[in-house]
Amino acid sequence: MSSQPLLPHDRLDPSSPPRRKLILTTILIPILLIGGIIFVSIKGDGVPKDNLGLARYYLKGSPVIDGHIDLPEFARAFYGNNISAFDLNKPTKGHVDIPRIREGSLGAFFWSIFVECRDDNGKDFLNPTFQVRDTLEQIDVSFNLIEKYSDTFAFASTADEVEVAIKEGKVASMFGLEGGHMLGNSLAVLRTFHKLGVRYMTLTHSCNNAFADSAGIFESVEERWGGLSKFGRALVPEMNRLGVIVDLSHVSDKTALQALSITRAPVMLSHSAARHFNNMSRNVPDNILSKIGRGKNQVDGVVMVNFFPVFASANPDEVDVSYIADEIEYIVEKTGKHHVGIGSDYDGIETTPKGLEDVSKYPYLFAELIKRGWTEHELSLLAGGNFLRVFRGVEEVSRKLKNDGWKPSLTIYEKRRDLDPVEWEL
Repeated sequence: MSSQPLLPHDRLDPSSPPRRKLILTTILIPILLIGGIIFVSIKGDGVPKDNLGLARYYLKGSPVIDGHIDLPEFARAFYGNNISAFDLNKPTKGHVDIPRIREGSLGAFFWSIFVECRDDNGKDFLNPTFQVRDTLEQIDVSFNLIEKYSDTFAFASTADEVEVAIKEGKVASMFGLEGGHMLGNSLAVLRTFHKLGVRYMTLTHSCNNAFADSAGIFESVEERWGGLSKFGRALVPEMNRLGVIVDLSHVSDKTALQALSITRAPVMLSHSAARHFNNMSRNVPDNILSKIGRGKNQVDGVVMVNFFPVFASANPDEVDVSYIADEIEYIVEKTGKHHVGIGSDYDGIETTPKGLEDVSKYPYLFAELIKRGWTEHELSLLAGGNFLRVFRGVEEVSRKLKNDGWKPSLTIYEKRRDLDPVEWEL
């Protein structure tokens, strides 16, 4: 993303004036400039002087793109997917509703498509479950909410569509799949979800799956594959070909390092905290942060910072706006300001940092960073510019691979027997 705000504060039409107006324009412009100088000298330039006011002003130009909000799970868990049972135009029980979205300058977010891991899938993950069905229901409830509140939300599946939606005053709505366990051990299911709009997939959630090992959440889980499985090594290139962003939140360290070694496209960590602050396997360690970048032996990517106090600190009560700003700056220290973003986990976390209680509070975080010397350009990168660069990079790799002749992967999970060829009896 360029140094210009996503939505410039100056909304004037940049097109050239008709020739017959050039003389009038030549006369009027000096008069207006003189009048403007006099007005500014008396009234100020219209830019707020306080940090919070300045944060709100900047976010009007470059609104927040949040990498992970669990609004679909909120609808499922509390209302059984009955979208008539709650009204997003009014305050909800959770962290997200339309008035707070507008107050906080949330311009786009990934609707997290999430289904719980199960402990009865079997060692080889072959026991039948309803996870694919439930995933489709999560996608369905997301589309239903976007349609019901179409004056606010606009579905987006490309970086360009995100920008168009924001410029039209809508909240761009993208889908991210939170865990490979929802694929039913099938690359064909991945391709189908892509057709339905899924644009990132977390390789694992809190459980291992047929593709990869998980980091667990509050404690690590026993390795099944030592990182990526053989099938997982087919999954990552297929995601690259499709244009589905590889999300490394939740995965084991070995899974992350191996995925980084084989991906051809930029990656993301959609909602991660730094292990430096809390030695939890779910959090991203320094050696993985060091792999994110655009230098030699690095992969372009964006680390979108999770707000959950239990992840952020071993002492959750200490987590406030300043603490999350510390975490952002630590990740910047390891990766640079072109590789950090916001992945709040709102509507999917039980507690929030003090001062970041819901989506209306993003400006307070940006105000804290302004106090620390962040510029408008740097804040625009954090708000969403870095993510859009990564998204466009993934789209470009997908186009290139398809132009190079890459076809859909026909790789099948080696432990499946239901697709073994049968003998024809004539």
